[in-house]
Amino acid sequence: MPPRVVLLCGSPRPKGNTRQILEECAKVLEREHVEGEIVSLAGKRIESCTACYRCNKEKRCHLEDDFEPIMNKVKEAQGFIVASPVYFGTARGDVMNLLQRLGMVSRSGGGWMAGKVGGPIAVARRGGHTLTLQEMTMFFMICDLIVPGSTYWNMVIGRNPGEALNDKEGMDTVRHFAGNVARLILKLGQ
Repeated sequence: MPPRVVLLCGSPRPKGNTRQILEECAKVLEREHVEGEIVSLAGKRIESCTACYRCNKEKRCHLEDDFEPIMNKVKEAQGFIVASPVYFGTARGDVMNLLQRLGMVSRSGGGWMAGKVGGPIAVARRGGHTLTLQEMTMFFMICDLIVPGSTYWNMVIGRNPGEALNDKEGMDTVRHFAGNVARLILKLGQ
């Protein structure tokens, strides 16, 4: 069975730019013989972490929403790419809710995120990309994931569905990044 990367689509739009970008990344992964599974937050409810620390004892999050099935997919994967549209200069709230809860449950469960390969992608009409990348990259760093580089930062410009695919530099950057994720997973033998 080939290694697998979960590509988290943080957009509420099931066919928007963020999804289209991840579909392109999945194609790159497949060419490198790594399975890519897109998991969308569209229509899902992800509550904010309450810092109750019950996960320390239970090794799972006690909040009842759509988190656990996503967590299980990420836990079993060798890679994790998160793409978020930029809302008011930062990642969408439910994206950060999910990342913060993944981090808490992973840390309480022996640090199972450590060593996975991946990183963030920011999608915006005009601005806020760099802060969004920084915000999401902090999750990858504190959870001990391995984040490969690319030819530029993983940011794509587009507003209406399909516009992001016309951002040649942005798309070349994220495709190169996805290839680096796949090649690194294969080199690590995960």
